[in-house]
Amino acid sequence: MNHEDLRLWSKHAADWAADYHATLRDRPVRPDIAPGSVAEKLPQAAPEAAEPMQAIWDDFERLVPGAMTHWQHPRFFAYFPANAAPASMLAEQLANAIAAQAMLWQTSPAATEMEAVMVRWLAQALGLPFTRGVIHDSATTATLSAVLTMRERALGWEGLTGGLSGAPRLRLYASDQVHSSVDKAARLAGIGQENLVKLPTDAGGAMVVAALAAAIASDRAAGFLPIGVVACAGGTSVGAFDRVAEVVALARAEGLMSHVDAAWAGSAMICPEFRHLWAGAEAADSVVMNPHKWLGAQFDCAVQFLADPGPQIRTLGLRPAYLETPGQDEITNFNEWTVPLGRRFRALKLWFLFRAYGLEGLRARIRNHVEWANAAAKALAALPGVEIVTPPSLSLFSFALRAGDAATEALLARINSDGRIYLTQTRHAGRYAIRVQVGQFDCTAEDVSMIAMVVSEFLP
Repeated sequence: MNHEDLRLWSKHAADWAADYHATLRDRPVRPDIAPGSVAEKLPQAAPEAAEPMQAIWDDFERLVPGAMTHWQHPRFFAYFPANAAPASMLAEQLANAIAAQAMLWQTSPAATEMEAVMVRWLAQALGLPFTRGVIHDSATTATLSAVLTMRERALGWEGLTGGLSGAPRLRLYASDQVHSSVDKAARLAGIGQENLVKLPTDAGGAMVVAALAAAIASDRAAGFLPIGVVACAGGTSVGAFDRVAEVVALARAEGLMSHVDAAWAGSAMICPEFRHLWAGAEAADSVVMNPHKWLGAQFDCAVQFLADPGPQIRTLGLRPAYLETPGQDEITNFNEWTVPLGRRFRALKLWFLFRAYGLEGLRARIRNHVEWANAAAKALAALPGVEIVTPPSLSLFSFALRAGDAATEALLARINSDGRIYLTQTRHAGRYAIRVQVGQFDCTAEDVSMIAMVVSEFLP
């Protein structure tokens, strides 16, 4: 295949993509297949000779679309969204065509400078005062970067060279509602799962700040070294929010760094009426949100805002001679702000997204999702034997059957086997519940109303 072939097949792919999205409502959201069913249809080894693109394309159509869970389906209400707005998809095509490795300014000047500007645009749109930050692949990497920075700041940056073997026992604090990426960061940063202190939450799901203060004091008395606090702003399970201002203020008073995980809910903060939910985020050392979840930027795209990038660059930056830019001493090289050296041109899709829809267009979608989620919760609550377990937090809520966990689990299995909608489960206060999140970029009120309709059909 050469570049002229690419011209032809790219047009073919664009037509296929348009037809695919136009017919998504006719497909089941999740495929009804068994594990291993795709692998068994693939050859056991790569071909020795080149194959014609038509044969490759035919196999793609035969094997792939019908065996995928369709994340862009308008009735995908599982997990959290991973939206890909058309303008974002177009930008990704261009970024893929340029195929830059954006590790340094000199390897990708436009990508580097556009990233810095897009971070500022997004901070302004969210009502945050930050002017600096970096685009990661996911919030997992952003949180790991923040936790590594917390660790090194607490150790006086000696862990980078001397390791942790002689260090005191490090302690990281978060609520019991935080995402598992915080657990992973504690493990990978050498802090250890047992030293991630999961603090209790109140009836609304917010961290009990008095318990945080007590835990820090107790750990210090025991000779441990507190390093930082992670605040939750829209938890994955049921959308819990800490009282971020109180958490951040206590962290600062204790001399600890703070990181706010707003991976999902952060997108909603382009709407001023929702910003009270994360009040205090503007005072944190680090905040992460994922435009690839609810804003429409195609995966992957997670933005970490930094009050002062210096500590993170000191922790993660490494500049051997072959990565220097001759004649430039204080130039921004974003690989020094994150874990990987290699980086994609992620800022381009944000630029296209903001310009193609405008902030008001994006706000309208999010406001619709919140309104429709509340309507769906009311419709479900009116069904016999159904109760709302956690009320809507923005566009996320959960429900269950009064008959108990087994009945609720069986209901979810029937719903997802049907295929018209896709929902997932969680456990809250020891109870099995079905999560509903409304956030797919192209969903409509009619799509969301189908949730209660399908549930009613499968009630025992």
